Amino acid sequence: MNPLPGTALILVGHGATKNPDSSAPTRKLAEAIEAMGIFDEVRCCFWKEEPRLHDALRSLKSREVFIVPNFISEAHFTQRVIPRELALDGPITRRDGKVIHYCKPTGSHPAMTSVLLKRAAETAPGVQTKETSLLIVGHGTPLNEQSADAVILQSSLIAALGTYAEVLPCTMEPMENILHISDWATMTSQANVVVIPFFISDGLHSYQDIPVLLGIRGEVGAAASLSEIFKSNPYHLQGKNLYYGSAIGTDPMMAEVILDQVREKSKRMNEK
Repeated sequence: MNPLPGTALILVGHGATKNPDSSAPTRKLAEAIEAMGIFDEVRCCFWKEEPRLHDALRSLKSREVFIVPNFISEAHFTQRVIPRELALDGPITRRDGKVIHYCKPTGSHPAMTSVLLKRAAETAPGVQTKETSLLIVGHGTPLNEQSADAVILQSSLIAALGTYAEVLPCTMEPMENILHISDWATMTSQANVVVIPFFISDGLHSYQDIPVLLGIRGEVGAAASLSEIFKSNPYHLQGKNLYYGSAIGTDPMMAEVILDQVREKSKRMNEK
């Protein structure tokens, strides 16, 4: 991507007060993109950690700003919290001599299908995909019907490719009309099962909660950076070979996803 003089990039993450791994992918992506020299300024901010979300636009010198939410789906945070905290008017906000572009969340990008397939292949190398069930796990919540949309969409896109024997969307929290991850052994038809968390970071959910629901662990353990859980595949449980992958947000391909969000915004502005 060619340099964009006079521009700034802000990556927005959720962060966490209890898990040191939650913000790591967003921070690393910001560092990697800053090193490319495309933007005059590159920052990251968080809802639960420093630097805080509401301070993100302060002291920026660039007149054009691109804000990319490093979230999986269009839901409460991307639709309400971020626009509220940054006082955004919509996709484009003009304020204090700046033009602020609010991009779609990274998880909604079409390239996420390739990221998921790459992570699945790395998680179970050499395993015949035609003899494998692939499970894409999202958080999900009965409080928001859209919370499972991303995993449902990606599962259908991957299933249509015919690479795996079956591809199933599932969630951590019980929801109507979608499988719960704790039922993985009974809901899969193949002896090999690959589980990929559709999350940005290896935090409380992908390391601590999902392994308990899968039966890999009997109780919640330490942070992901303190464990070898992703390096112990396969797990032999309930007569199946279970391969558990790390969150897709940690993949280096995410940098290109973010840059493509900016390209798309720039293209639309130039066409107007």
